[in-house]
Amino acid sequence: MTPLSATADALAYQLAVISMYLDLPDTPVNVSLSDRQHARRWFESGVPLRTVETALLLGSLRRLLRPAQAPRLATIRSLAYFQPVVEELLQLPVPDDYCAYLQGKMKAYLRDHPGLDPHASSA
Repeated sequence: MTPLSATADALAYQLAVISMYLDLPDTPVNVSLSDRQHARRWFESGVPLRTVETALLLGSLRRLLRPAQAPRLATIRSLAYFQPVVEELLQLPVPDDYCAYLQGKMKAYLRDHPGLDPHASSA
């Protein structure tokens, strides 16, 4: 792998992570330098992109699917919020189809709660 292709791979990975992060409800509209650095560290550590995607969905759904009477949680302010979930998935990998399952759960949740869909106003 040439240095240029390695840089391109790292950038593509970081952009994919940031895009997935911003697509979640209750996340910032913009990313911080710290968020970009966190995505880069995951790339440099060899964390598979699918693991990151699964972690983002799982962490977000755990928050969203709390009991209705539970107090509302504050907005997620940083990609670092998902680090423990990434570590959990690295220690205890899930089946390959689990990410698709979580994607379906998120779509259903956003369909039922359109005010939380980050893309609702642009649709």
